[in-house]
Amino acid sequence: MNQAIITPIFFGILACWSAISVTAEDRYQFFTWEITKGTIFPLGVPQEGILINGQFPGPTIEAITNDNIVVNVINKLDDKFLITWSGIKQRRTSWQDGVLGTNCPIPPNSNWTYKFQVKDQVGTYTYFPSTKIHKAAGGFGGFNIAQRSTIAIPYPAPDGEFTLLVGDWSKTNHKVLRRLLDVGKSLPFPDALLINGVKDNAVFTGEAGKTYKFRVSNVGMATSINFRIQGHSLKLIEVEGAHTLQETYESLDVHVGQSMTVLVTLDKSIGDYYIVASTRFTNPILTTTATLRYSGSNSKASGLLPVGPTDVEWSIKQARTIRLNLTANAARPNPQGSFHYGTIPVLRVLQLANSKSIVNGKLRYAVNGISHINPSTPLKLADWFNIPGIFDLNTIKDFPSSSKSVKLGTSVLGFTLHDFAEIIFQNDENTIQSWHMDGSSFYVVGFGKGKWTPDVRRTYNLVDGITRYTTQVYPNSWTTILVSLDNKGMWNLRSAIWENRYLGQDLYMRVWNNEQSLYTETNVPLNALFCGKAKHLPKL
Repeated sequence: MNQAIITPIFFGILACWSAISVTAEDRYQFFTWEITKGTIFPLGVPQEGILINGQFPGPTIEAITNDNIVVNVINKLDDKFLITWSGIKQRRTSWQDGVLGTNCPIPPNSNWTYKFQVKDQVGTYTYFPSTKIHKAAGGFGGFNIAQRSTIAIPYPAPDGEFTLLVGDWSKTNHKVLRRLLDVGKSLPFPDALLINGVKDNAVFTGEAGKTYKFRVSNVGMATSINFRIQGHSLKLIEVEGAHTLQETYESLDVHVGQSMTVLVTLDKSIGDYYIVASTRFTNPILTTTATLRYSGSNSKASGLLPVGPTDVEWSIKQARTIRLNLTANAARPNPQGSFHYGTIPVLRVLQLANSKSIVNGKLRYAVNGISHINPSTPLKLADWFNIPGIFDLNTIKDFPSSSKSVKLGTSVLGFTLHDFAEIIFQNDENTIQSWHMDGSSFYVVGFGKGKWTPDVRRTYNLVDGITRYTTQVYPNSWTTILVSLDNKGMWNLRSAIWENRYLGQDLYMRVWNNEQSLYTETNVPLNALFCGKAKHLPKL
């Protein structure tokens, strides 16, 4: 065939392929968020808050599975600032994680653009500031991911949905709270609970006879909550991206950093009903209410508030009933249950014990005796550019030592890509703990009181344990997770209780192999901020 004929045919084919790829590309959503400080009134008195586009809480992102999310964050605070995306599994790109181990913070009066895809995800999540103690002033919001229309959901489609951000709140300015931590003191007990930024004031309206999806997230700083609705049952359908067995509950515990989704049918007489959230494992107990209003209601909610649970055993028993729905599809058309995690050989066992101590005259929290300090150079930049002296993989050990001493250090655990690990969280304190993992979901396979021993493995749920990103660890108890570390990068594993995290209960997992491929990890973003020892490196 003549070359003059071959060339146009070849480029014609390429053009068709290109057109097909453009047509098939997943949707993009673009956001511009201006971060400012402003006056808010969550408890009826003015206080300084952190606003996103003038809003407190920030705007809710409504995405669909596989959407590409582009968020231009313009920082107009007088502090450096970052946002992290809690539970969003950013495949192959910890560069977008928004924590100090992976990103240089955004300087005042400048901007940075996050770019990531919610690949193969569905469910209820949140975002919030990861720097300093900004979360105590706002800057948080909901992040909901709906399934594509081509993928069936394992329950009747609801008639509407509501996002509820529940969390403890303090009237004290966040800078004052930070100074308390910096001088080695604990944070004061919170002043109240809020629902969507207000106390006893939010209203959610629906029609009698219809069913609504309630997305409930604990966006607080320190306290677990119990959620319930007067006279109505809660059918649990999803936990942080995993479809659950559809058990019905009168109330649900939601621990710090966790998200749950329930279906509520408005099957009572037309009227107003109390939505109640109260703190768990605290003295005193804080309570806040919102209103579930039936359309056409002319009456205010009345009567006694539904009573919440008071003991730890109740919460443990409930947690064991939250299990994976093995017959449901996930964000892709393959059954979740096809991943038989209980038959996979464990390659690495870690036991992470939290503790607190006085170091150099100040309160510090630790994991396996190391209280984490964030270096001025993000760990991810140091790892990528082989900058020495920032971290090593021997600072923190896989198991706690018998010594009670606490040292300051930069905690990084080294893993090989696709390691399957058993991680035991050991809590020897009298307060409940909450742990969050970035980059990978994990199976919660066991809870128990006292010290973990190898014998308790026989009690693990190795069939339908729930997958999630945040797990509670009860007082003087242990929790075990199994996780496939299949997402290359530098990922944060932290206490979701802010005082503990700020004062050192924080570490990173370096998930690595020596293959340099865009199929396993993206390159450093072209817009990456460089700081610390990486500040003057040339951008590739």
